[in-house]
Amino acid sequence: MSDLLLDINLQEVPDNYLAGAWRVAHRVVNRADPDSALAQATSLLLSDDLLQLVAPMLSETGSWAVLRDELLNRPYLRLSFPSEEMRALVTRLRRTADGARSQLNLYFSSGLEMQLDRP
Repeated sequence: MSDLLLDINLQEVPDNYLAGAWRVAHRVVNRADPDSALAQATSLLLSDDLLQLVAPMLSETGSWAVLRDELLNRPYLRLSFPSEEMRALVTRLRRTADGARSQLNLYFSSGLEMQLDRP
């Protein structure tokens, strides 16, 4: 199988393409709080409506949902934890032709940027 990642049209992507166990491959903190759980996360699990964030010495559980803006139908992730709620714009989604590997790029309003991989 080819390991070539293909760009997915974000306006037409099914919401379930965003579900799964994601590993944080790269992050840019910018002006975000570097001590926040999200800025230190090593993985995110998005299943059904359950969200689990894993960071060193920390695990948080919450919920998630896909929201879309009305004008361009761009997908956002709404991540809700007991202590806070945040939104992230999905800026890029790439997958192999067979769907075995995926890469997801998120941009948070805090300035945090994350690249997630799903092997």
